[in-house]
Amino acid sequence: MKNIAMVALPGVQLLDVSGPLDVFAQANAEAGRAVYALRVLACESGPVRSSSGTRLLADGLLGGAVGPVDTLLVAGAPSAPGMHFKARTLAALRALASQARRYGSVCTGAFALAATGLLDGRRCTTHWAHAEALAAAYPALSVEADALYVRDGALRTAAGVTAGMDLALALVEEDLGRELAAQVAAQLVMFFKRPGGQSQFSRHGQAQAQGRGALQGVQRWVAANPALPFTVEALAEHAGLSPRHFARVFHAEVGLTPAAWVELARVNAARALLEGGQLPPKAVAARCGFANADTLRRAFAKHVGVTPAQYRRGFTVPA
Repeated sequence: MKNIAMVALPGVQLLDVSGPLDVFAQANAEAGRAVYALRVLACESGPVRSSSGTRLLADGLLGGAVGPVDTLLVAGAPSAPGMHFKARTLAALRALASQARRYGSVCTGAFALAATGLLDGRRCTTHWAHAEALAAAYPALSVEADALYVRDGALRTAAGVTAGMDLALALVEEDLGRELAAQVAAQLVMFFKRPGGQSQFSRHGQAQAQGRGALQGVQRWVAANPALPFTVEALAEHAGLSPRHFARVFHAEVGLTPAAWVELARVNAARALLEGGQLPPKAVAARCGFANADTLRRAFAKHVGVTPAQYRRGFTVPA
């Protein structure tokens, strides 16, 4: 039997705990035997208060006598990026990870593992909203911000919340094979292999107005009229600057060339149309300033990580 130990940080997000554990429990059901034994470990004695206020009764304490562990996972908490982890917590995580066959994290649980030094020099991921903060706080890490989950040797890390279920399903596939993992996915009504990465969920970098007032005015103009045929000359005239000076200042203050920012704004507009309606791709492309549906598809896949058709299937608001 494979012992799964899930560490629940203070303020843990319940789905980071329950989602992966339900995947393992369903694997037991599909296998017709107890392949996995599931345990939740708390960092302190007493109930763990989750981010929703619900209290979770753990099976044991991190650092206590937990027996052999096959897989150690640290579930994230909204407060984890700014959390000060106690020395005994980090020491217990290091000790338990050293004896486990594999170890990892769900969502912001990566911050706790990173604080132990276990992620130094390794590839990993976390929730898209905290990927930059993780990379900045721990420069020895190689953070893959778009990945749903990352495997690096014995290390397994998952992006935010439901991606923990994707990771758990991948672990089931490693242990019990593709066919049984597919059965688990079918029973839980989840993707066996979810298309794309975190970019399709991220709201970072969506052509937000930046820089001095004149530049922000230009950006708001583009965002409100994505179908117009914008050129550097037209943008510069709107800002009251020469084209060369405008292009130099725009890149310095916004971090993108004007053309790249316009493309990002158009993709952002296309996302909104795809989420809220049933316009055909050709019409979405025309309304957002793309030459044709194929140009839209290429730009969308570059910035969002999936095609417009895949995005619409996952994000369309029901009528």
